[in-house]
Amino acid sequence: MALEWVVLGYAAGAEAVMLLLLTLPGLDGLRRGMVSVVRSALKPMMSVVPFSLFLLMDIYWKYETRPTCDDEHACTPSEHLRHQKSIMKSQRNALLIAAALLLYWVLFSVTQLVVRLDQMQQRVDKLRKRDD
Repeated sequence: MALEWVVLGYAAGAEAVMLLLLTLPGLDGLRRGMVSVVRSALKPMMSVVPFSLFLLMDIYWKYETRPTCDDEHACTPSEHLRHQKSIMKSQRNALLIAAALLLYWVLFSVTQLVVRLDQMQQRVDKLRKRDD
């Protein structure tokens, strides 16, 4: 299952880099090209959402089927440590899922805002040319 988390981590990293390049000031020439790249990449990157939900169900299933230590001396210290590590990994993975979904949503929103801003700028330029 480690490969799935690596893929999700790379997807979140790619989303973060694209978001950073779209929002940095002073990169107007690069931004026009990035908008078209990001818009074409948003549909394939939508697969992050069902993939994240699948991984979230995997975390839930592991949580539901984990061994329990009801009595004080029911588990050995190594079993208790393995259980604690599993909980920590699940929490880390849940944060990765949340970050990937949040970054996708922010990237989608920012891309739409940049496109609308460009359209409005073109309208303003047309109106200025018509008035002159």
